[in-house]
Order: sequence, then structure tokens, then C-alpha cells
Amino acid sequence: MHITALALSPSAPSSSLFSSLSSVLFPYPNPRFSGFKFRASSVPENAEETEKSSNLSGILQLGSMFAIWYLLNIYFNIFNKQILKVYPFPATVTAFHFGCGTVLVILMWAFNLYKRPKISKSQFSGILILAVTHTMGNLLTNLSLRKVAVSFTHTIKAMEPFFTVVLATLFLGEKPTLPIVSSLVPIVGGVALASFTESSFNWTGFWSAMASNLTNQSRSFGYHQPLLSNNNHFFPPVYPCGYFIEGIKFTPSYLQFAASQGLNVRELCVRSLLAGICFHSYQQVSYTILQMVSPVTHAVGNCVKRVVVIISSVIFFQTPASPINSLGTGVALVGVFLYSRAKRMKPKPKAA
Repeated sequence: MHITALALSPSAPSSSLFSSLSSVLFPYPNPRFSGFKFRASSVPENAEETEKSSNLSGILQLGSMFAIWYLLNIYFNIFNKQILKVYPFPATVTAFHFGCGTVLVILMWAFNLYKRPKISKSQFSGILILAVTHTMGNLLTNLSLRKVAVSFTHTIKAMEPFFTVVLATLFLGEKPTLPIVSSLVPIVGGVALASFTESSFNWTGFWSAMASNLTNQSRSFGYHQPLLSNNNHFFPPVYPCGYFIEGIKFTPSYLQFAASQGLNVRELCVRSLLAGICFHSYQQVSYTILQMVSPVTHAVGNCVKRVVVIISSVIFFQTPASPINSLGTGVALVGVFLYSRAKRMKPKPKAA
């Protein structure tokens, strides 16, 4: 066995820890170094050893990416709920989240961590539509989190496949297959059961989460796919939206109000910053994973992510949950898993 200590290879695949971490922190490579990757390599005795090593490295890297994705989601939801409990201004909080993301992207552009995209006029119109729906989806989610428990908001958001099917039928004329329709039954039934037995139930929280499902799934139609394929980025127009809805709430008097509710100004600012960083980072990691796996695998991973967020929030906030409520949540999440499997099934061709 011959060992090479450290090689700088312009073509060989990366398998080092450095490559794994860099793909997480900087999913868009610097074009000046796009052909070069560090690796600790060895000359294998046979091709089978190389293949096994490569497969193991890929599995470990992908597993690490999913773990980071889940952890960022957990911390974001916990920090976000803690903030909204004492600072009841979801539009201002949403604007702060996007502000953190804006600063992070500008820094990545400034340090040339990835190339700044060139956007044409036609692309800008698509970005604007996508930005509005993205903004409203996150704003409505934060409004729901302000009114109800984190676990209940994410249970309602399990209804996303239902809205996807309805919108595809109405606007694209797609007829859902029987397995897809069947998978929607436990989703709708589970959410209904969980809603009837939810201790923190609130109509504003319920309908804002449902409206968030509608706006988020509408992104899949018209402009969403072309923009993703071109790796364009945008900053949703949440700042004027937040101003018109709530006015200017990030002032000393409102911060002191939050302090009187149990979270001092320093803690509020630090947790808001951490929530904003987690919010931007988990979306970056999510799209990086989507480039590594199939959409169906990503959908299954997203379903597991929702389970992890619900369980972690129930444990952290000590949310009361009856057996029937837990059953409803579980049934809805099983339905989401079945939906992701049904989407993978290809319809049988009609006989001539």
C-alpha cells in the first residue's frame, strides 16, 4: 500500500473532512478554485476497495449534511418561538431574518466565495413574483408560531402536499393518481384530528399556517423551477411589508417591553441574530442536499425533519400533548411519507 500524504488534484473526487465542511459552509464554490480540491489519498490494491471507500465517504458526507440541516431547523424554531413569545411582532422578526440572510450573502459575494449572479429583466420579473410568495409564506409561518405551539404549526404545515395537488390540478390540469389521492387522506385526517385535540389551538394560528402552505406551494408553479436551475438569488421585499403591517417596532421601548416579558434586551438581540443565521443557513444546506439527491429522497428527508422538529419542540417547551393529539400528528406525517413514495411511482401507460 503506497500512501500519498496530501495531494492537490484538479480532477479526482474529494473525500476529506475539509471538502465535506466546505461544501456545507460554502455550497457555491469559488470559480477560481473550482477545479482544485484537497484530498488525503491512497493507492488502493484493487478497484473494489476504491469503490467501497468512495461509497462510505459519500454516505458519511450526506448523513452529515442531513444532520446539520435538522440541527439548524431545531435551533431556528426554538429561538424563533422564544422571541415571538415575548416580542409579538412577526413581521419585524421576519424582516430581521431576511436581513441576516442579506448580510451573509453580501459577505459571500464580497469575499468571492461564489460568483454574483447576473440577472436579466425577464428573470427579475420572475424573481419578484417568487420573492413576494416566499416573503408571505415565511411571514405567515411566523404569525402562526406566535399564536400556537411549534409542534402544532408544523403539524398543519404537513398539509403542503394537499395544496400541491390542488394547485397542480387547477392550474396545470394534472390529474393525480390513485396512490397520491389515497396518501392525502391520512394527511387531512391526521391534521384534523390533531387540530380538534390541540391545547394551544387558535384560529389565527391555524389559518395563517394554512395560508403559508398555500403561498409556499404556489412557488412551485410558473417561475420556481427556472430560477432554481439558474441558481439565482433574491432578497424578498419583506422590509416595506413589515413596516406597513406593524410600523417601526425595533425601538428601545418595544425592546424593553420584551424584557418585561422575561427576555432581556441582550438575550433578545443575540437569539434574533442566531435565529436569522440558522434561517439562512438551513435553506442553503437544504438546496445543497437537493443537488446531491433526488427530489423524492429530499422530500422524505424533509418529512423526517418535520418529525424531528416536532419532537424536539415538544420536549424543549414541555408542550402538553394528549394521546389522540399525538396520534393525529403521527398519522399526518405518515401520510406525507406515503405521498413522497406515491410521487415516485410512474403511472401505467394506457393500453391502445
